[in-house]
Amino acid sequence: MTDSGMLHRSLRTSDGYDVHVGAWPASGVARGHVVVLHGVQSHSGWYGALGSTLAAAGYHASFPDRRGSGPNTADRGHAPSARRLVADLAEWLRVLRSEAPGIPVTMGGISWGGKLALIVAAKHPELVDGLALICPGLLPRIGVSLGEKLRIAAAMVTDRHRKFPIPLSDPALFTANPAAQAFIASDPLGLREGTAGLMATSFFIDRRVRRAPRSIRQPVLLMLAGQDRIVDNARTVRYFNRLAATDRTVIEYPEAHHTLEFEADPSRYARDLIDWIGTHVGPQSSTPVG
Repeated sequence: MTDSGMLHRSLRTSDGYDVHVGAWPASGVARGHVVVLHGVQSHSGWYGALGSTLAAAGYHASFPDRRGSGPNTADRGHAPSARRLVADLAEWLRVLRSEAPGIPVTMGGISWGGKLALIVAAKHPELVDGLALICPGLLPRIGVSLGEKLRIAAAMVTDRHRKFPIPLSDPALFTANPAAQAFIASDPLGLREGTAGLMATSFFIDRRVRRAPRSIRQPVLLMLAGQDRIVDNARTVRYFNRLAATDRTVIEYPEAHHTLEFEADPSRYARDLIDWIGTHVGPQSSTPVG
């Protein structure tokens, strides 16, 4: 629940927005890049254990904060379009490819970030060598009501920046850990409202997710929490089995809740991710660090 030595990088996107990126440089010889996308409410600062564990294992770990979320205060809670969010990430991936062209890139998506990671991998397979979906919000149990959808649709005509509550206000949805619940409730960078633009962007991302299975051919990992109250695990597995990828792996944590980072031993899922990358994403060519 801290940044655990996170470095602060930034990306000036092609439309001039400055995106904050939490980064943990690889220790020793770099085995690859791991780019992890956070959920709709969370941000890079939630995932210090994952970032530092990846770095210790020899991976450059980076967590781009979605524009309007976390430390990105400009246009707080807003997203102009799904296309723009995908472009932001493609631009960051190209930066990483240029910095270390000889090592593979794994894209991870946590919760809502899983949707975005999936469509980035589908649209830009040349930039993503492996895909890890960590309790992904592809088919959630919780959503926006019909009445709220109608109000959002109206706001898209009258005021795209009008704010609406994100339907994840109870920290117990994320974790059963009392300390983590208190952290979520008091987190000043957590996003609790989104604009009509962000909500509409999420709807359009959902449509692209439905079309994506035939385009996902990279090795892909699915991590599921057995006690998840946000993700519909059964429907998610059925979706996962439709992916065109022939290399598909599922890891389940029967006693875990939605945010694996807040479990008693967060290094467990980090180690599982590292082991999967090491055996499924390659080629594992190495490039000296620094």
